[in-house]
Amino acid sequence: MKWDKIITTKQEYENALNRLSSIFDANPDSPEGMEAELLVTLIEKYEKEHYPIALPEPITAVKEAMEMKGLKDKDLIPAMGSKTTVSLVLNRKRALTIDMIRNLHELLGLPVEVLIQPYELNGKENLVN
Repeated sequence: MKWDKIITTKQEYENALNRLSSIFDANPDSPEGMEAELLVTLIEKYEKEHYPIALPEPITAVKEAMEMKGLKDKDLIPAMGSKTTVSLVLNRKRALTIDMIRNLHELLGLPVEVLIQPYELNGKENLVN
């Protein structure tokens, strides 16, 4: 099959995956290697549109990043201001502020797009302050 258009159907997607698996290890400078690169781009576009991955919820993302880095609640004090504030935020009793988001982005390496999302706070949707 010639890949001269974007993938628009499930069948085209399946065909593209099958073809990619058969040429995946091709030399990047060969015709098959260039075709593989094109297929990756087309497949990624189709998957992004048809199988979107939701961003993680902000507080869950913070807790997971802390766990991965071996950090304790007290390690967030420089980013959030005090032990009490850290506890309130992690227990969803207080919202993240813009300054906290900036600091957590730097400290934990989390994307700002994750941290600025609305999330549940004491049973109510919270918009970042």
